Amino acid sequence: MLVQGEIITIGNELTSGMTLDVNGWYAAGRLTASGLRITRITSVGDDYPSVSRALKNAMEGSRFVIVTGGLGSTEDDLTNEIISKALHRPLCLDKEMFEIIKRHTSTQGAEMCRSLEKMAWVPDGSRMLSPEGKACGFSLVENDVRLYFLPGVPDQMRYLIDHVVIPELRTLYKRLPVTICRTLKVYGLNEPHIAEIFRDLDKETDKVVLGFYPHFPENHITVSLTAKDARSGVHELDRIEKQIRNKLGAAVFATGEDSMAEIVGKILSAKKFTVSVAESCTGGLIGHLLTAIPGSSRYFLGGIVSYSNDAKMELLGVQAKTLEEYGAVSNETVQEMAEGIRNRLNSDLGIAVSGIAGPEGGTREKPVGTVHVALASAEKTVSKGYRFWGNRQAVKLNSATMALDWIRRYANGNPLLPGI
Repeated sequence: MLVQGEIITIGNELTSGMTLDVNGWYAAGRLTASGLRITRITSVGDDYPSVSRALKNAMEGSRFVIVTGGLGSTEDDLTNEIISKALHRPLCLDKEMFEIIKRHTSTQGAEMCRSLEKMAWVPDGSRMLSPEGKACGFSLVENDVRLYFLPGVPDQMRYLIDHVVIPELRTLYKRLPVTICRTLKVYGLNEPHIAEIFRDLDKETDKVVLGFYPHFPENHITVSLTAKDARSGVHELDRIEKQIRNKLGAAVFATGEDSMAEIVGKILSAKKFTVSVAESCTGGLIGHLLTAIPGSSRYFLGGIVSYSNDAKMELLGVQAKTLEEYGAVSNETVQEMAEGIRNRLNSDLGIAVSGIAGPEGGTREKPVGTVHVALASAEKTVSKGYRFWGNRQAVKLNSATMALDWIRRYANGNPLLPGI
């Protein structure tokens, strides 16, 4: 049975382009993955004509409508009033929601005020969502269409979509097809290269829908299909994933939600390796990414940001002769940096990065975006140079990700990405 619905996201910040519509994107993805069809996503400003028109249009051909935004306490949060007027339902005080708001306000050490109280006034006939109080929202039924009104705060909206809305819709519409989706994360191959590799895959897998999405500096591949049951769907996805990994090799670093740093942490923990970091152009970003993962103290011993040549010599033992002959951005210098940090912190692995993040500092021989990476182990030290593109932030992020990818590839016994 095909059950279709629409999504309406409300906010002047969306229609002005000041904020990306991450709520519409997330809700559509989660609903589609649950076997529900989204026919349209509409973004409107915080005004009665726009919201009212969008809601009435959405209800015409939908079994359900998801509305996000405008439920807060500020003056421009007008969704409750607009819906009340559009559906001719007077606003009524939801006592349960009012008590939750009072308790939350008290916990925060603040006082209840009229702006906060207005969040508990909802259109007549509304049913509160998430009574445990993790997020406030409400639903109602109008002309056999189920309407869900969710907060615009992304974390709260996602909680209600995942824990309330989707379970309820799946209970109401039990014969939904099983739609399964999987995301594979790739680093080191750009989108045109991936598309070229996948040229023959569609012929082999006509039941599968592939999506390619840049997520700098990574590329994400989504694989989705509709199956008669979850077991057969998962079996088919496993088969397709195996084909993709055979084509892309070690460029696929994760399946699902894991980040590069999380994957590296899992590998280091499993192999009981420790790592230390010597950074120059990345300014501590590699250490930040590693330590953002819970439990990183098991494998990350520490790092040194040696931005100047003096710091490289004094803190890491880089020889003055090396810097004079080859420069700070060179294979020779990052090798000594990696060996220096490994020896000083007595880690299994030492990783080092030095480069020119820009926008100034480049030369004809070493243009902006030139970055050298080195990895030192008990057996040997290896280094390579790369050329990254983009602004300063892009070069730094790509450099840090490449360093993490080196750790991953080394620990897994995979070849490193070729350099310049």
